[in-house]
Amino acid sequence: MKKKQIAILGSTGSIGTQALRVIEEHSDRYEVYCLTANNKVEELAAQARKFKPAAVVIANERRYDELKALLADESDIKIYAGKDALDEIVEAGPIDMVLTAMVGFAGLSPTIHAIKARKTICLANKETLVVAGKLICELAEKYRTPILPVDSEHSAIFQCLAGEGDNEVEKILLTASGGPFRNFTMDRLAAVTKDDALRHPTWDMGAKITIDSATMMNKGFEVIEAKWLFGVDADKIEVLVHPQSVVHSAVQFCDGAVKAQLGVPDMRLPIQYALSYPDRIHLTSERLDLFSHPLEFFKPDMEKFRCLALAFEAIRKGGNMPCIVNAANEIVNRGFLEDRCGFLQMSDIIEKTMSRVAFELNPDYDTYVATDSEARRVATELLTAK
Repeated sequence: MKKKQIAILGSTGSIGTQALRVIEEHSDRYEVYCLTANNKVEELAAQARKFKPAAVVIANERRYDELKALLADESDIKIYAGKDALDEIVEAGPIDMVLTAMVGFAGLSPTIHAIKARKTICLANKETLVVAGKLICELAEKYRTPILPVDSEHSAIFQCLAGEGDNEVEKILLTASGGPFRNFTMDRLAAVTKDDALRHPTWDMGAKITIDSATMMNKGFEVIEAKWLFGVDADKIEVLVHPQSVVHSAVQFCDGAVKAQLGVPDMRLPIQYALSYPDRIHLTSERLDLFSHPLEFFKPDMEKFRCLALAFEAIRKGGNMPCIVNAANEIVNRGFLEDRCGFLQMSDIIEKTMSRVAFELNPDYDTYVATDSEARRVATELLTAK
C-alpha cells in the first residue's frame, strides 16, 4: 500500500498532536510530509526529529534561526519560515492530504492554496468556513477538491449522511456540551475567570477553543460551518446542549428518522475517519459503555450565551458579517485569556464591532482580508476603552 503523504498545519496544537498519534498508530498507511507551527519551536523540532518529515515551517519568521539550530543535524529536513512558506508548502507535489489544524483566520490562505493544488482537505480550522464559506465552497467545487470535516460534530453529521444520497435533510441536530458554565446564573457568569473557563468538563482542547466553548461561540461557529459543509439553511440547524458529549451530532430526515453518531469524547476518532475515509480502520481507544452514560438534552440559553445568538445573527445576515464576528471574537478571546476583559464583556464587544464595521453582502477574498483587519482594529479599541 502506498502511504498517504500528510501535511499538518498546526502540528503542535491539540488537533495536530492527536493527528500525529493516529499517524503513528497507522504508520503503514500514513507518512508525515510536512509539519508547521506558529511559535512552538521546541515542540516542532521534537516532532520533526520523531517523524522525519520532508519539510517543516515556522510561521513566525523571527523563530527561524532557532528552529534551524535545533534541527542542524537533520540535513534531510528542509526548514522554512513565514506565512508565504505556509501557502507554498501545501502545494508540494507529493502531498495527498492537508490537515488544517491552525487556529483562527490564519488558516484561510493556506487552505485556499491547498484547494487550488487539489489536495484533499481534512478541515479542523473552522474559521476558514466561518469567514469565507461561500468562497471556499466555490473553490472546492471548481477544483474538485474534497473537504472532509474533522470537528467531532461535523464528522458525526458527515457519518450520518453517508449512504443517504439525495435524501432530504429536515434538520441537523448539532450537539454542544454546554461548557463549564451551563448552569451558572448571569451574576455568576460575570465573575468567572479564565481558569474557570479553561476547565472544560468533557473535552481536552487548546486554550482558544476551550474559551470559545465556554462562551458557546464555538458552537455558533459550528452552525455557520455546518451550513456550508452540508448545504443547509441556518434555520434547519438546531443546537442541543448535551452535557455527556456522547452523541456527537445527529441528522433528522424528511420521514422523521433520526441518525446519530455516538462515541467517547476522543478527537482521534474524527481525525482518523477523515484520513481513512471511506474506510474505517482500527483505533486503539476507549470504547463507549452506554450502560454508564445517561443521555440528556437541553435547549441552549441564548440570553446567557449571547455569543451563540450573535453567530446565528451573523449567518442570517451573511456577506462579511461572520468574518467580522470571527475577528472580534479572536480579539476578545485573547483579551479574556490575558485578563483584559470579563466573560460577559466578550459578547458586548463583539456585538458593538458588528455594528461598526462596514457590511459587504458579496465579499471577495480581498474584502475578507480588509474586513478582518478592520474588525480587529475596532474590537481592540473597544477592548482598550472598556
